[in-house]
Amino acid sequence: MKTSGKKPIGLPTRGKTASNRLRRVDNFILLYEPSLLTRTDGLFQRSIFVDLGYGFDARTTLESAFRFRRANPDLPILGVEIDKERVDAANPFADEITHFRLGGFNLPLQPDESVRLIRAFNVLRQYEEKDFLPAYETLAQYVLPGGLMIEGTSNPFGSIWTANLVRKDEKGWKFEALIFSTNFRMGFDVTDFQTVLPKNYIHHVVQGEPIYDFFEAWKRSAAETSSAKIFGTKQWFIAAAERLSSKGYKIDPHKKWLSKGWLIWNLTDQAPDNLRLNN
Repeated sequence: MKTSGKKPIGLPTRGKTASNRLRRVDNFILLYEPSLLTRTDGLFQRSIFVDLGYGFDARTTLESAFRFRRANPDLPILGVEIDKERVDAANPFADEITHFRLGGFNLPLQPDESVRLIRAFNVLRQYEEKDFLPAYETLAQYVLPGGLMIEGTSNPFGSIWTANLVRKDEKGWKFEALIFSTNFRMGFDVTDFQTVLPKNYIHHVVQGEPIYDFFEAWKRSAAETSSAKIFGTKQWFIAAAERLSSKGYKIDPHKKWLSKGWLIWNLTDQAPDNLRLNN
C-alpha cells in the first residue's frame, strides 16, 4: 500500500496560490467534524492530514497547520508535491510534525503512517474526466475508515468554491456531500458555482444530468426568493437554500452553515458506491 520511493502518479499543478485561499475550506472542516482532527484511537494515533498539491510554496500547508493545530497541537501534517523544486523550497519550513515530500496520488507515506484527512484543491481540475476515478481510487488506499477527503476547485482568492466531501468506509470512498461555499463578497449568483465545480460534475451541467437539474432548481429558488435581497445577500442565500430544500433536495438547513455561506447538499443516501454520481 505504501509507495514511498516510487514514481509519483500525476502532473504538476500551475502552483500559484494566494494567501488564505483555502481558509474557508479549513474552517469548514473545523466546524463540520473537528473530532476527525483530534482522534487518537487505534491507528488514528499517528494518522496525518495531507495537503495534496500545495503549489509553488508551502503557504497553504503552513496555514492549515496553524488552523488545525489549534484543535490538535500534535497533528502530523504532510504537504505533497509532484515537483521536486517545490518540495526543496518547502523543506526549510519542516519540523518534527510538519513534512514536505515528493509524491502524487500515490502518497509518499512512511510504513507506520496512515491518513485521516486529505485536502486536494485545484488539483484534479487540470485532468481529463477519465482520470478522476483512478485518482480517487489510488488515494483511498491510504485513508483510515472514517477518514475524509475534501476535493474541489476554488476561484483565485477562495471567495467561491465547490467540493466533493467523501468518506472512507470498508469498500472505499462513499460520497457524503457536495459543498458550495461563498463569503458573499461577490454577491450571490448561482451560476458562479458552476464554474468551479469538481471534475466529476463540471462537464455534466447539461439537460438530462442530475447536476443540471440541481442547478436549475437552485436558480428557480433564487428567483422565487429574490425579494429577500432587501435584507442583504446573506439572507437571500439562506432563503434560496431553504426554498431549494422544499423542492426535495437534501440541503442541510442549519443556520450555522447557511449564515456562513456554506450550502451542503447531502448525498449519503443518493450516491452509488462506485463514485459515479452522473450515470
